[in-house]
Amino acid sequence: MNEMKMAQVTAMPKQFKTGVLIVNLGTPDSPSVPDVRKYLREFLMDGRVIDIPPLFRWMLVNCIIAPFRAPKSAKTYQELWEDRGSPLKFYGEDVERMLQTSLGDEYEVRLAMRYQNPSMDVVLEDFRKGGFRKIIIIPFFPQYASATTGSVYEKAMAIMSEWLIVPEVTFVNTYYDHPKFIEHFVTAAQNYMEKQKYDFFLFSYHGVPERHIKNGDCTGKVCQLGSCCNSITPMNQYCYRAQCHETTRLMVKELGLKEGTYMTTFQSRLGKDPWIQPYTEDTLKQLAKEGKKSILAFSPAFVADCLETTIEVGEEYKEVFEELGGEHLQLVESLNNSAIWVELLEDLVIKNS
Repeated sequence: MNEMKMAQVTAMPKQFKTGVLIVNLGTPDSPSVPDVRKYLREFLMDGRVIDIPPLFRWMLVNCIIAPFRAPKSAKTYQELWEDRGSPLKFYGEDVERMLQTSLGDEYEVRLAMRYQNPSMDVVLEDFRKGGFRKIIIIPFFPQYASATTGSVYEKAMAIMSEWLIVPEVTFVNTYYDHPKFIEHFVTAAQNYMEKQKYDFFLFSYHGVPERHIKNGDCTGKVCQLGSCCNSITPMNQYCYRAQCHETTRLMVKELGLKEGTYMTTFQSRLGKDPWIQPYTEDTLKQLAKEGKKSILAFSPAFVADCLETTIEVGEEYKEVFEELGGEHLQLVESLNNSAIWVELLEDLVIKNS
């Protein structure tokens, strides 16, 4: 236990606890088609995910996306599923236990999912009944986006708005530049780089529609989807794209990568509207055509390996690259249930206690 934590615990009577809510996106209860369809419906009906009028969103999700996409997605989830279930969920459960042990009895740590189970409604109701002096909410999204962190905030505030007594609540906004976050990916990458030489380094983040970035620009004139993301400033500090580029810059600096040997790209686009670019899949195709043979790939928008990392990058994009002449694509693992991830979370909790 560090000195800061010791001082805070000493100053607070032991009977008063702080609730720590860690929240990831969510996962189906099983890889069956009905459970996947149920998950897709809840996820895609969120107005921060598909930001179109509610009636059109309902028709799009319930009449087109969920019925036709669920069977295909279920097959993909079956590839991902392990004996313990969905990696995104069981890694979260591991972290819940590890962080609880690390923080001690003065805190109660609970895992929830923004969509599906364990639900935020149930966990926050337990917190309401727990008599906590404070609640700290940590979304499992290093970079802020309206469709992820913003959605967790909105859901939590909607639930707590029904409470007659609302304790002190602190939201952790981002940690895309936290030293331990950077250290994890750098150390993991160095382990691979010691064993093999790589031609190129690809930093692939989950994409969002361009309109999300532009609509989030409160000035209405700063966002150019270009060089404005070359540094973090007071005007773009909440810009998802800018934060992604900053994460890349910090990792590149620690790894000592040369200019021209790396790129920031975006994956997992949905629909026909333009999403932030360059797209990961298109970039890999271009790199293969240029003769690149070996790529080390990162997915630093995810704290747990999941469908978007293990399957999309580690298998589907790898296959695309190798079919066009590439020889090797290695995905750097996410934080999952690593000790450094728990240390990072403990640091966030202590700083916000």
